Amino acid sequence: MDTILPAELVDSARKVIEANRAAGRRIAVAESCTGGLVSAALTEIPGSSDVFEAGFVTYSNEAKTEVLKVSTDVLETFGAVSIAVAWSMAQGALTKCGADVAVAITGVAGPDGGSDKKPVGTVVFAQAVRGADPKHIVADARLFENNGRAGVRLQAALCALDLLMPDAAGAEAE
Repeated sequence: MDTILPAELVDSARKVIEANRAAGRRIAVAESCTGGLVSAALTEIPGSSDVFEAGFVTYSNEAKTEVLKVSTDVLETFGAVSIAVAWSMAQGALTKCGADVAVAITGVAGPDGGSDKKPVGTVVFAQAVRGADPKHIVADARLFENNGRAGVRLQAALCALDLLMPDAAGAEAE
């Protein structure tokens, strides 16, 4: 297949598209630190339009509040790289489109921008499923090996794709 993306990423996206097609689910992504990488991988797959509903790249805090309706209070209290913000981004993506499941990614890809509490390589993910109990939060913070900006972004994109699989935690909720 003709692609500029890493084979590992495209293979993972293909599995996500096929599994969600078989499950009859439409998916969406809300991306920050990956800058559209997950959406690009999903749309590399021919026929993905019957599964992939929307991708939102909300890199700045302003975009997170304007596009996905993440509360400025949540951003100021917890910071952009937090479970609260990732969860709000995923919920916002579901609100904005007709997808059945949305995954959000926010983090510190580097080479700068890290702190003692959130070093470079810190990435937070959240998954929201339409109709699921809003008190059931599926989210996780990961610290990826800091092998450069591209390496952190690739690891984050692969993790986000895993969360889009129908058997991922919480995805079976209706």
